[in-house]
Amino acid sequence: METAKQSLQEQFQSLAPSAIIELFQLELTEEVNGVDTTFFYHAGTNEILEDITWDGDTYPPVPCKLEGFSKSTKGTLPKPTFEVANTAGAISSILVLYNPLNAKLTRIRTCKKFLDAVNFSSGSNATADPTAVFDPDSSGKSADIWYIDRVTAENSISVAFELTSKLDLTNLKLPKRQVLEVCPWLYKGTQCGYKGKKYFDVNDNSTSEANDVCALAQV
Repeated sequence: METAKQSLQEQFQSLAPSAIIELFQLELTEEVNGVDTTFFYHAGTNEILEDITWDGDTYPPVPCKLEGFSKSTKGTLPKPTFEVANTAGAISSILVLYNPLNAKLTRIRTCKKFLDAVNFSSGSNATADPTAVFDPDSSGKSADIWYIDRVTAENSISVAFELTSKLDLTNLKLPKRQVLEVCPWLYKGTQCGYKGKKYFDVNDNSTSEANDVCALAQV
């Protein structure tokens, strides 16, 4: 076993500093899903088949893919699909225990040079460059955020989720807002995008802090 592990470490070391590493975070919260927990996966890109540590979190290798980013000329938002291996019924167990709808899925794309030093057999990331920038995020990552809209397939091999954007969750149309459904998030809570200091009543008129409410909030 030790020989195989070392061989894999050598393969990992041989990757180019700019080699893309794809990571996934599936975040469930108490207020939305009934539990506060985050599941971490990496897709096994670059044939890396053991745990990857990034930003202090451990991502085990789980076959998964995110696809379906086709654009529509009708102005509708794409609804990609996230498919993840259901090894030993692991994902089915999550569906039984918790409600996954509206759970947050984050896809992180980073480079080998930004990975934690613990990933390397030498105990240091010799390719790390603190001045390098993968994108405008100083941590060297590119992140896409989606939310689970529904389960589209489930079997012993894999489970597939249809995803939606936060904007689509509330059925908003721009530039003029049209409210067709309530917002599932707690006003100014973890998932709520509004962190401002202005206050509004149910009709979006300015008001005092004591009367501050969200027009989209569930009643």
